[in-house]
Formats: sequence, C-alpha cells, structure tokens
Amino acid sequence: MAETASLIEYPSEFPIKIMGHTKAGFAQNVLEIVKRHAPDFDAATMEMKASKQGKYLSITCTINATSREQLDTLYRELCDHPTVVMVL
Repeated sequence: MAETASLIEYPSEFPIKIMGHTKAGFAQNVLEIVKRHAPDFDAATMEMKASKQGKYLSITCTINATSREQLDTLYRELCDHPTVVMVL
C-alpha cells in the first residue's frame, strides 16, 4: 500500500480539540497526555469551554506538530483514555 502524501507541512501549529465529561482531573489528564507527545506544549495556551448544561468540557490544545507519527500516537492515546469522548 503506497503511503499517501501528508497535507500538513511539518513542523506546524496544529489545533487538537478534545471533548469529555466535566469531571475532576479531566483537563489534567489531557494535559499530561499532550505533554507526553508534545513536550514543548505551553499549558497556559490550553483553551477550555464548558457545554451549555455543563455536562461536557471541550479543550483545545494547539501543539507544534513535528510528524504524522506524533499526531497519530497522540490521537490514539487521547481516544483510548476513558474520560475522553471525542477528539477532533
């Protein structure tokens, strides 16, 4: 199977939106996973927004993406975490 060309040029600023249930520790869990894959990520740039009823929390982390592999492993770990509902 031929490898498809990436539409992203690396390195690149890449926003990742993570949604989960509003629970204690959710943002900290997300931050730990993001920093594991993007050690230069600045936690102060994390954007958080609660849903209207406050049941869900949306977190946007804009990382300095260095490769497709980095993004793939980051997405995989985020999606596998029990508190994460969706990753965009």
